[in-house]
Amino acid sequence: MIAPFAPDDQDRKNGGGRSHSFSVRLPRAVVKYRPTMAHPAAPDITRRKADHLNIAASGAGSFARSNLLEGVQLVHMALPELSLDDVSLSTTLLGRKLAAPLMIAGITGGTKEGQTINRTLAAIAEKLGLAFGLGSLRPMLDRPALAATFQVRKAAPSVFLFGNLGLAQLTQMKTRDVASALECVGADALCVHLNAGQELAQPGGDRDFRGGLATIRRLCADLGRPIMVKETGCGISPAVARTLADAGVPAIDVSGAGGTSWIGIEALRARGEQAARGRELREWGIPTAACVGWLAAAGVRAEIVASGGVRTGLDAARALALGARVVAMAQPVLAALREDGAKGATAYLAGIIDGLRLVCLLVGQKNVADLARAPRVITGELASWLAQRPV
Repeated sequence: MIAPFAPDDQDRKNGGGRSHSFSVRLPRAVVKYRPTMAHPAAPDITRRKADHLNIAASGAGSFARSNLLEGVQLVHMALPELSLDDVSLSTTLLGRKLAAPLMIAGITGGTKEGQTINRTLAAIAEKLGLAFGLGSLRPMLDRPALAATFQVRKAAPSVFLFGNLGLAQLTQMKTRDVASALECVGADALCVHLNAGQELAQPGGDRDFRGGLATIRRLCADLGRPIMVKETGCGISPAVARTLADAGVPAIDVSGAGGTSWIGIEALRARGEQAARGRELREWGIPTAACVGWLAAAGVRAEIVASGGVRTGLDAARALALGARVVAMAQPVLAALREDGAKGATAYLAGIIDGLRLVCLLVGQKNVADLARAPRVITGELASWLAQRPV
C-alpha cells in the first residue's frame, strides 16, 4: 500500500490533497482507486493539475490494453564473450550525453506537491545521468507565482532539462515568450506535447487544433533550443512523424498506448455525456511498440523516444531493439516516489538500468546502441501491426 503524502494546510489550498484509499502494484496492476480530487477552492488549473497527479499516480488512468512490447522476443546469446562490467549504457539525446538511455518524462508542476516532486526527481535524474522533463508549464503562464514549482536547477544544476508546453498554448504564444518561459525554469530544450484526445475528453478542453504545424515550424526555425515533440498516450504514426521531421523536429517521443491513458484520466474527472465519451475512447491509440517499429522502419529523420507503458529494463531493451534511442517513463517513477520517497524512486530507476545492462549481455551486445542490431523475433499482435504499417 502506498503511504500517502500528508499535505499541510497550504498544500490543500494549492490543490495538493489526495485520496487515502488507493494502491499500486508495480509494474502495472491497479488495485483500487477512490477519486478524491483537489480542494474546490483551488484555482481551476491548479485543481486540474492536482487531479491529474493523483489519478496518474494511482494507476486508475492506465490502459487495459498492452503496449505490445512483449511481442519483441530477443534471441539469447549463450556465448556472449562479455563481462557485465564491459557493457556500456551511455548514449546521447539531442547531442547531450546520458549515462543510460532513460528519461523521466514530464509529470507535474503548479502545486506545492508538484514542486517537491519535480525537485526530488530532477535530483535523482542528475545523480543517475538521465534526462528530465517538467510537467506542462501552462500553470505558470496563467499564474507567474507558480514558476517556483518548476524550478529545479538548485537541485539538479546539470541535468538535461526539458520544459513542456502544449501545442495549443504554443500556437497562441510568440517565440520570444516561449524562450522566456524556458529561461525562467532553466530548461535546455522544449518538449511540445500533442494531446488532441485528452483535450477532447477534458472538461473545458480545447476543440480547435488548427495552426499547430505552422507553430512547430516557427519554433524549430526561431527558438534556438532543441525541440522534442511528443504525444500523450495515443501514439505517433509514420505520416505524422515524417511531417514533424520535415518541419525540423529533431526528436519525437511516440508516447504510445499501453501506459497512462490521458483520455481515461479526463473521463474520470468529467461528468455526464462527456465522461461517457471519454470512457468510450479511453483505449484509443497506437501501441508503443507499433509506433517505434513503424517509425524506425519508415526511416524517420528524428531521434525516437519510446514511452507508454515502459516498466522494466526488459521493456526498455525491447523498445531500444525496435529502434528507439531513449525510453521515457513517468507513472511508475511517480508511484515509486509516493510509495518510498526518493529512496524508492532511485531504487526503481536503478533497477531499470541494471535490468537493461543484463539484457545487453544476454544478447551479446557490448553497447546499448547496438541493441537495434540484436537478433529478435516479432510475435503475436505486434507482428500484425508491423506488417500493416501505414504509408
